[in-house]
This record gives sequence, structure tokens and C-alpha cells, in this order.
Amino acid sequence: MNRIIICAGGPLEELPDLQACSSEDTLFIGVDRGTVHLMDLGIIPSIAIGDFDSITATQLELIKECVEEVSVFNSDKDETDTELAIIRALELEPEEIILTGVTGGRLDHFQSVLHLLYRLQFENAGVLFSIRNASNELAFFRSGVHRIYKVDELPYVSFFAFGGTVSGLTLTGFKYETVNAEIGMGMTKFTSNELIAEVCTISFRQGICLMVRSSDS
Repeated sequence: MNRIIICAGGPLEELPDLQACSSEDTLFIGVDRGTVHLMDLGIIPSIAIGDFDSITATQLELIKECVEEVSVFNSDKDETDTELAIIRALELEPEEIILTGVTGGRLDHFQSVLHLLYRLQFENAGVLFSIRNASNELAFFRSGVHRIYKVDELPYVSFFAFGGTVSGLTLTGFKYETVNAEIGMGMTKFTSNELIAEVCTISFRQGICLMVRSSDS
């Protein structure tokens, strides 16, 4: 498969349209209650992972009956359920991993996932990682040149430095273009830009850039 979608147990209303994301090249992994979310949406994941301490025994039995691969872990562990799911996903060597169901709940859980994604993108340059919910998409970029394709549902795009200054920033195809700029930690100058061209580019020489694409809905 080229893409793996990992669904954690955040609020159901925060999830994007996962049915629209489904294809022959997409594999779903449920994380704890996220497995129930997927099944409620009519999607049977190929893999379910977690300590399953947030669901009932009846729900867990149903998961074991319907899901081909179920891994139940002790709740007393170092890794979060989401990290265990990503580790399993990486073993399948996908081109893209999308995390959903990780926003809208506890902020410490979201921060945990955000920093995990930052580390994993560093360690796995050949895999495209992102976080998505119903109205946002987050992704990290390493230094270099990256193409960003226009998505009508997510017209706004913001860029932030993550873990250090982003230098040599050039944006082309956006409403507000820039050449050889710098994003410092805590800087909000590059918030709420818009994609004008169908394919835009961001390039920079140094640092890690967090991109957030959003809608007003």
C-alpha cells in the first residue's frame, strides 16, 4: 500500500471524511477507541492496536472478531498507543502516513503526537507524515524544496519554525510571496497565507518548518 491512515480515539466529530480517503492503496489502522470510530463509519481496519482501556469488553470482543490483526498491549508501557501504531505502520513501508483522531481532546496528547511526528519525520525522510482533522492539516518539512498542491477545502496555509529558526525561506505561488526570508521561533508573520497557483512551492536552507493548512469551517 502507498498510504496508511491511523485513526486514534479523539472526538468523532473531529475526523475528516475517511470514506473519501479510502482506496485500494490505503490501509487503515485503528488505535484503541479509534478502531470503534472506524467501524462506526463502516470501515473495518486491517490492524487494531492499543491497550483498549477506553472501550468496553464487548467492543473489544467485536474488534477481535472483525479485525484481522489485533495487538493488545498492557496499559503500563513507555510508548503511547499512537506511537505503537506508527511503528507498526512503518514496518509496512508506506509512502504516506496520515494521523487522525489526535486533535480535539486532551492537549497533552496532541502535543505528544506533534512532537512524535517531528521526530519521526526526521528519522524517516522517505515517508510523508501528516495530521488531519475535519478542518486542518499539519505537516513538517525538512530543508529543501517542497511542492504544495492547492486544495479548495483548505484555502489557508501558515508556516512556523519548529525547534529552531527556518532560514532562506522562499514562497512561490502564494498570495504573499517571499524570497530568502527567516522564520524565528515565536514568529507569527507567516500565518494565514493563501495558495493562488494550483501548485505552490516552499523552499528553505535550514531548519524544520511546520505547515498548517486550514478552513474557516
